[in-house]
Amino acid sequence: MNKEIQSIINNLQTVLNAESWYGTSVYKTLEEAGKTNVYKHPEEKYHSQIEILYHMITWAEFILASLEKGKKHEIEAIEAIDWRTIDPTKHTWQNGVHELKSANESIIAFLQIKEDDFLKEMVEFRKYNVRFLLNGLIQHHIYHAGQIAYLKNICE
Repeated sequence: MNKEIQSIINNLQTVLNAESWYGTSVYKTLEEAGKTNVYKHPEEKYHSQIEILYHMITWAEFILASLEKGKKHEIEAIEAIDWRTIDPTKHTWQNGVHELKSANESIIAFLQIKEDDFLKEMVEFRKYNVRFLLNGLIQHHIYHAGQIAYLKNICE
């Protein structure tokens, strides 16, 4: 039985695609933000919208690699590009949104065939289980979508 996994999948899909209790979905927020100056830093010490988007991608890819029981060097390589230097010629808003959607779709597809016992398994190279990891992904998406929405308003 995978009732809890289905609940996590539904929560993730709602956060990504539908109106949530807190407001606008992640993808709708990204769509609206993509119309503004996504490379602009509100102040030098703060991240831009595009940097936050690629940070979200990094952690979605980390979670997918962790679920797939990635090798430690693969996970370390993903972590090494967190808060990467943005190259506007390759790190575009459109590419980033596509990469984030692709990573989330892969996570959901992976989970569809798992049973609830999978949630109790420990994440390799970490001190927490898969349940904590997946709920963290949902929280991470909400948190950073909120930052992007805020930055959109002050960087217009």
